[in-house]
Amino acid sequence: MLRALAAAPHGPDRSATALAAAVGLNRTTTWRILHTLERERLVSLDRETGWYSLGFGLVDLAGQAAGTSLAASAQVVLRRLAARSGETAALAVPRGAELTYVAEVSAGAVVSAGWLGRAVPVHATSTGKVLLAWSDPADARVLLDLRRGGRLARHTPTTLVTLAALEQELAETRERGYAVCRGEFESTAWGVSAPVLDAGERVVAVVSVWGPSSRLTEDRFEALGALAVEAAAEIAT
Repeated sequence: MLRALAAAPHGPDRSATALAAAVGLNRTTTWRILHTLERERLVSLDRETGWYSLGFGLVDLAGQAAGTSLAASAQVVLRRLAARSGETAALAVPRGAELTYVAEVSAGAVVSAGWLGRAVPVHATSTGKVLLAWSDPADARVLLDLRRGGRLARHTPTTLVTLAALEQELAETRERGYAVCRGEFESTAWGVSAPVLDAGERVVAVVSVWGPSSRLTEDRFEALGALAVEAAAEIAT
């Protein structure tokens, strides 16, 4: 069913009736399968059109399956990125509603950010902003968990706590191709991040460059962002 949905062009071919014909099942069985897949966020349903699309839950599965192999294959790229930036280079993968760092390489500086094995909030880090910026808006809402109100958790004085401010930041992130963080989760940790995208332009991992605020200053964002984008593209390849 998932492969049939992935192969179907956008439009009526993604309706339950069309998908039932594509996989050779009756409509009742097809609807039950699609209902289960939707509940698990493996597909999403546009209730206005009745058309299905692949869901964000697939990225979660891919992240869990590929996290270890991505971490291993990305080591060479991360070492090069750390050497060129003089900062800590890291790789994070989506797991549920969080991002977890699975690989990290230090440039050898005495003061560096340490994130390996940690999960981080998506609105307060450059890695999380990348995931949000390249997610469907409905999936981004799930990641942000805004059901209990419109304000986001504040971690430092620079944390973006309103949805309007975050949406503006995400629009800028998509336009320039990388995200930035100005000490929004930990006040001393600044960084930039770029997405590792699959063939469908979905985020399967995020490459980051992190460092202390005394060294990774805002005037370095553009150059470091370009390095992160280049490294992310190499890992994606």
